[in-house]
Amino acid sequence: MTGEEKPTQPPDADVISDISETPPERESLRVLLIGSRNGVINTIQTLYRLGFAEVAEWSPLLPAPNPGEVMSILTRYLLTQPPR
Repeated sequence: MTGEEKPTQPPDADVISDISETPPERESLRVLLIGSRNGVINTIQTLYRLGFAEVAEWSPLLPAPNPGEVMSILTRYLLTQPPR
């Protein structure tokens, strides 16, 4: 690496930065799918057909901790309710 090159960010860096930027009046809720590539893709498509989430709302497939597995994250934002 030369002095002019910048280190590359991990593939999930954008996902992580999005999570940390949640405004205080909203709560982030994350749904995480981990499994085989086909299993994760099929589940995302099933959840789309059920009206749960658009396919494009899920993160790109990311490597999971276990070999042969991938993961995808869906982040939803909920309005926080003041205590009663």
